Amino acid sequence: MPMKKLSQLVEGTADAAFAIDSSGLISAWNAAAKELFRLSSSEAIGRPCHEILQGADEKGLVCFEHCSIQQALHAGRPVQNFDLRLKTEAGPQWCNVSVLIITEPDSAPGHAVHIVRPREMRKRLEQLIHDFVVNEAELKREVAGATDLNLTPREKEILRLLAAGTRTNVIAEQLRISPDTVNNHIRHTLTKLDAHTRLEAIRCAERAGLI
Repeated sequence: MPMKKLSQLVEGTADAAFAIDSSGLISAWNAAAKELFRLSSSEAIGRPCHEILQGADEKGLVCFEHCSIQQALHAGRPVQNFDLRLKTEAGPQWCNVSVLIITEPDSAPGHAVHIVRPREMRKRLEQLIHDFVVNEAELKREVAGATDLNLTPREKEILRLLAAGTRTNVIAEQLRISPDTVNNHIRHTLTKLDAHTRLEAIRCAERAGLI
């Protein structure tokens, strides 16, 4: 594709966009890319793409020489959009990247047009949701373990009274047992729930639906 037409194609989107050639060098650069990366077309064109983007995912750096996009370009293979954390003027920022592979009918080296859309807030929300799901799964495992601890009816009764704010001596009077017996039940309950305090035991039992 003639460079003029390639530049027109890249300029045809309001999103940040650029093209690389088969060697991974920037071959076209639009105004939105200039704004996002704070590099003019003269500063960007001719430079290796990976040096400018320094893209990384959750596991680390993924932008490098002879990357998967270059391999797809050589093979004429389409590429699904993906998320990368890119080095922008505002600092590392999550972006969604779409790639258009342009092949030449005469087998001349093609180009890969990248369209970049910042999505930092959406990525943060996804991470928060991921963390929430992980925490919920951990809580369910904790609850599942707690439900197997087999508290006795008396231990559950005392926990319910503790959760209601009832003091040990009052519990003893209500259940017609000694305060020492109440404390023994509480110690056994703390051990079964792997809790260090009465409040921790109450919270654990509530989450597990034991009281």
